[in-house]
Formats: sequence, structure tokens, C-alpha cells
Amino acid sequence: MDWLFYLSGAVAVLATAMMLTRLEAVHALLYLIVSLLAVAVTFFVIGAPFVAALEVIIYAGAIMVLFIFVVMLLNLGRRAIEMESSWLRPRMWAGPIVLAAILAGEVFYVLARAGPRGSMASVIGPQQVGMALYGPYLLGVELASMLLLGGLVGAYHLGRDFVAKPEAERHGIRTNESGSDAGGDLVRAGGDRSAGPA
Repeated sequence: MDWLFYLSGAVAVLATAMMLTRLEAVHALLYLIVSLLAVAVTFFVIGAPFVAALEVIIYAGAIMVLFIFVVMLLNLGRRAIEMESSWLRPRMWAGPIVLAAILAGEVFYVLARAGPRGSMASVIGPQQVGMALYGPYLLGVELASMLLLGGLVGAYHLGRDFVAKPEAERHGIRTNESGSDAGGDLVRAGGDRSAGPA
């Protein structure tokens, strides 16, 4: 089983290197998905099927779908249409398909060899993962959550659309006609007061 661990680790490293060197965003996303699946297989081989399932569901599933939606929403016009048509070439899919086939072969081998009861020496369940995360690693989990929250706030501020307001609106001065009480006529607005002693 050691060779399965090293093989899935090698696939993860190779897919990550390919992801970092791709110029097109969709190509990089495909290799990143393969890399995340390889890490999930690595977790499964060392006896952590719960963590492997979380890796597939959260990272390779939800987050990568979000990344793909972001890439799709960044429509760049005619150039984007030409790029999308070039993505449909079978040559572009060759690398991710080969690496994913290696991972699928590993998973089938592990499942066929394990039999109905499984042959892993110690299976780590959800309770053990929770006890470890909220036991000795509590500070690390909280720091990671604060880092993710800071990244979320930073992404919001970088992505929001700033609309330039006129100088008068920035300082709370209302200059439009609908802002006055008497229909915009400031002279008439003061004319209805009684001329009494001041």
C-alpha cells in the first residue's frame, strides 16, 4: 500500500506543478481539481476516509465549482469566445484525463484489495477528527478561520464597485429640489413664518 501513497502523492505534485504553469485559467482549474482528488486519494490510502470525503465534497466539489463560475462570469467578449472554442479541443484534456485515470486505478485497486470489511489497520472516523480539531489543534483551527474571514472581507472590498458621489452628497448636504420642505423654493419656505418679535 505504500506505493499507492507515493503514486497519489506524485500525481498531486505533478498536477499542482501543471496547474501553476498553465496560462489559461480553465486549464489551471482542471489540474487543480486533479491535484485535490489526488490529495483525497492520499488521505484514503493512509486510513482517513472521512477526510478524503470532505476533500472531495468541499474542495474538489463546491469550491472548484465556484471558481469555474467566476471564470465563466468574467466574459471578455470576442476574445473569450475564441478561447472557449479552443478549450473544446481534445488535446487540452489529455493531461487531466491521464492523471485522473491513475487516481481512479488506485481507488479501484484499494477497494478491490480491501474486500468487504476493509484492510486498513486503523480507520479514523468523524469523532476522532472532531476531537483532534477542537482539542490540541483548536488554536490552529481558529487562526485558520480568522484568516479565511480576513480573506473574505478583503475580497469583498477589492470586488465592490465604487461609485463616485458628488462633493455635496459626501458631506451630507442635500442640494436637490426634493430635499427642501416647500417644493424647492427656499425663499417661500421661510415666508410662511409669522413676523413676530425675535
